[in-house]
Amino acid sequence: MINKISSKYSLFGKTALITGAGGMLGQEHALALLECGAMVVLTDINEKSLIRSHRELAGNINQEYIRTEVMDVSSYESISKVARKLSAEKIRLDILINNAAIDPKVNTNGIAKNLRLENFSLEQWNQQLAVGLTGAFLCSQIFGSLMASDNKGGVILNIASDLSVIAPDQRLYREQDLTPDQQPVKPVTYSVIKTGLIGLTRYLATYWAEAGVRANALSPGGVYSEQSEEFVKHLTSLIPLGRMAKSDEYRSAVQFLCSDASSYMTGQNIVMDGGRSVL
Repeated sequence: MINKISSKYSLFGKTALITGAGGMLGQEHALALLECGAMVVLTDINEKSLIRSHRELAGNINQEYIRTEVMDVSSYESISKVARKLSAEKIRLDILINNAAIDPKVNTNGIAKNLRLENFSLEQWNQQLAVGLTGAFLCSQIFGSLMASDNKGGVILNIASDLSVIAPDQRLYREQDLTPDQQPVKPVTYSVIKTGLIGLTRYLATYWAEAGVRANALSPGGVYSEQSEEFVKHLTSLIPLGRMAKSDEYRSAVQFLCSDASSYMTGQNIVMDGGRSVL
């Protein structure tokens, strides 16, 4: 039985769809909602990653609460197909987490030079925006419209980044013995996409407010995932809490933002970065 303290966090009877669920944070977001009783629809364009996430999640959760759908967020038809399939099964979507993104790894194996602004191709720009920003728009358009259509409300959560409010510190990626034009950088698309998601969040928050659809954003800071010792040292020196995040430290925020615990919050960007952005 759910007590009065935790009842607002209950998601029993709710269905959530997560894009990019084959990735590390996508899987964490799914676990956060499963812990609160939601049924979760895992989606990803990469079927192998999707199967792996399902297998790992199903180890501790009743499999009846988890389903998978291969979906390309950059394709209107692909998203619509999933929406029609859920509707045909009389499954109403209550929560949408726009998590899918392309995050090019900063390195020097021949790719770094192509990530620099001077050399960044239009093809890369279009591809990454298609997934990270246009994908969030299309999913919000299709699934958000369904949430608003019956006036039962819903939640849209956009996963942004601390780089939605601060610029990337390119000094973090510098390597010795490389000329300036060879230095690795965080590409321009990442900042543009994450900042754009905040604008989308604000727009959605007011657009369907009367229908009870809330929209918020979560902006995580850097998550430790066996990065190089030098990189971790440099980054943690910029973070007041003195460390990178653990992958499971965003679960509670996701639970708050997707449940009635945040019923009076909409249009906001919750930055969880260990204090880095306040310096």
